[in-house]
Amino acid sequence: MKLKRHIVAIDDNAGVRTALEILLAQRFATVITLPHPDKLRQSVAGNGIPDAILLDMNYRSRTNDGNEGLYWLGEIRKELPEVPVVLMTAFADIDLAVRGIKDGASDFIVKPWDNDRLIATLESVTSKNNHGKESKTTSAALMDWGVSESMSRLRELVEKIAPTDANVFITGENGTGKEVLAREIHRLSRRSNAGFLTVDLGSLPATLFESELFGHRKGSFTGATADRKGKFADASGGTLFLDEIGNLAPELQPKMLTALQTRSVVPVGASRPEPIDVRLISATNADVDAMVTSGKFREDLMYRIDTIRLHIPALRERPEDIPRLAARFTDEYSATYGKPGLTLADDAIDLLSRYPWYGNVRQLRHAVEKAVILSDNSRLTAADFRLSAPKTPPTAQTAASTLEDMERAMIVEAIAACNGNLSSAALRLGITRQTLYNKMKRYAL
Repeated sequence: MKLKRHIVAIDDNAGVRTALEILLAQRFATVITLPHPDKLRQSVAGNGIPDAILLDMNYRSRTNDGNEGLYWLGEIRKELPEVPVVLMTAFADIDLAVRGIKDGASDFIVKPWDNDRLIATLESVTSKNNHGKESKTTSAALMDWGVSESMSRLRELVEKIAPTDANVFITGENGTGKEVLAREIHRLSRRSNAGFLTVDLGSLPATLFESELFGHRKGSFTGATADRKGKFADASGGTLFLDEIGNLAPELQPKMLTALQTRSVVPVGASRPEPIDVRLISATNADVDAMVTSGKFREDLMYRIDTIRLHIPALRERPEDIPRLAARFTDEYSATYGKPGLTLADDAIDLLSRYPWYGNVRQLRHAVEKAVILSDNSRLTAADFRLSAPKTPPTAQTAASTLEDMERAMIVEAIAACNGNLSSAALRLGITRQTLYNKMKRYAL
């Protein structure tokens, strides 16, 4: 079904315009292509204000520095400040893209583009249509997918499995956004109109496990003054998210397995099982595979929850996503704290991109929020971010047992000693910056 959206695509290449017109017309009701931004005013006069503008970065022959695109972005923002602009560039230049986002662009794509990703990007930025009113036909994505290859692959897999009812198992370090990803899967599923409930198994006492998840009958134990449905029943028709499932006590694992195998639960104090209809998404930051090997986690339960496994990479493994996330959080908190128009200076972006962020996206968000609160300027500079010396990463080993372990430990120590400055760390180690990057990638740092 086509969305009632008006998209304007601007590119000087006739072949690109034709391809965009054919592609976008499959999803959007009105698609207008223009050879140059100076034609936009005429188009608006004849066709009305668009819901989004797709803007190429270069128009003069033998020019590819993107400055024209930045200039026209500024002009468009002056005349149509409420219309989202998505930049197109044939050169995967993160610095240029970040400048565009800082100057008001909503997103960017790199040529040659992925068709599904392009359409999803336009759907996302036009989710608030009618110039600020929430769309009733499209809800905005909850997950910021960034621009890294690893997150692009994750997004493709999510879009494939989300419409199914397959159980999903999400792994990743603390702060990477496992619950956000679970909510995004729910949003894209056929169950999106039903509920999404979360249970943190890490904070749920074992004595309350059955009552909380399966429910109980009045009088079944002291304090049970009325019948109560459990989370499985409350989430009927929707999605149940079990966070920190690696903390599930061994004596409770058989009960969870039985519920998933029979698709039914027996409330505490009841004698008959009751059917359940939920899609289960589980998550952990623990090495559950090692727990299975050691016998701490049931292998047959793992089979039940791990139909599809998704791994969210640590933020330090995809530094190209940091500028985009930082810009997004800056916009969010500048609005929250009444400081509209606050932007990130280049030295701030450089600092944030080099910091290892062992607390991942959550730590970055908190750092930006703190900087916004404390800053009195119109731009956040590196001096506004009071970043402490990075702690040892979660995966670092305390003792080196092999040469590789020793090398990894030395790299971690050097980065920490240099407060995340990779150039200084490379100098300290006696290697080039590129060699350091390669070794960080090898050791997942």
